[in-house]
Amino acid sequence: MLNISVARALFPRYSSSPAGKLTKIRAQAVSRRSCVDVARDMGIPERVRAAAPAGYQHQADRLVNADSVLAEVVEAVIGACFLEFGFEQTADAVAEAFKPQVEYALDHHSDFKSELQERLAQRGEIVLYRVVSEDGPPHDRLFETVAEVSGRALGSGSGRSKKESEQEAAKQALTQLDAEDE
Repeated sequence: MLNISVARALFPRYSSSPAGKLTKIRAQAVSRRSCVDVARDMGIPERVRAAAPAGYQHQADRLVNADSVLAEVVEAVIGACFLEFGFEQTADAVAEAFKPQVEYALDHHSDFKSELQERLAQRGEIVLYRVVSEDGPPHDRLFETVAEVSGRALGSGSGRSKKESEQEAAKQALTQLDAEDE
């Protein structure tokens, strides 16, 4: 529901753009990070804390501090709205809620992994991502990833998900390649 709502809002504005570009923008706009931002914009952490029974505030705080939980809550709310209000109303509300994330994705497209892959393909090389460390409890992990090309580390990155840490590693690898090309 989230993906189709955002895609439906994007398509009329960018129907003449290549499909791959729209796919990348949509993917960035509905990412876990975007869902967390929407959850915070909607006041979900405060609502969870307020709804927690007496004596369970600590558990509620732990839940709302985990990005994965906030993202899943947003998706669950979207599903509940769909069941209650149907497709049209829910799709319009989702498009409105994610409007800042869509605008940000349009202005600051940041699919560094695809950009790095495309750049390396022109040189006949491929990138491999290797997770070098995972720290923290399962609900609040921090991943450290290295982007390697021909066995050489070009960049490293950290993030709350493997995907986020890979994006950061790809960004650093692109910076490294730019420096080498100068």
